[in-house]
Amino acid sequence: MTFPEWTKPSIYGALVGAIAISIIGFTWGGWTTNSNAQTMAKDFATDEVTLAMVPLCLGNSAADPERTEKLAVLQGLTGFGRLNAMMDTGWAIRPGSEASDRRLAGACLAGLELDAS
Repeated sequence: MTFPEWTKPSIYGALVGAIAISIIGFTWGGWTTNSNAQTMAKDFATDEVTLAMVPLCLGNSAADPERTEKLAVLQGLTGFGRLNAMMDTGWAIRPGSEASDRRLAGACLAGLELDAS
């Protein structure tokens, strides 16, 4: 069986086109793999739950009788020291948990606006 002359270039062209479409789709077209989409969805859900818990954290801080002392400690620290001190206050504990949540502590620090003038 013989193939016409145009068969070989057509097959190469189809392969190069498929590769080009795949590269363009994944880089600029917004295509994603299933595992990447699941990771993005999990991160988004975690961020949204954290944002929903910030009012609870701020309420815990407002109800704490030692609020002024703890805020003074937080005010005097920066970076990881401030984040760790925030976790030690007990304000960033999610309901049903016994330990402070690092993401919630960071979001609560932003909500407290300690650096605002």
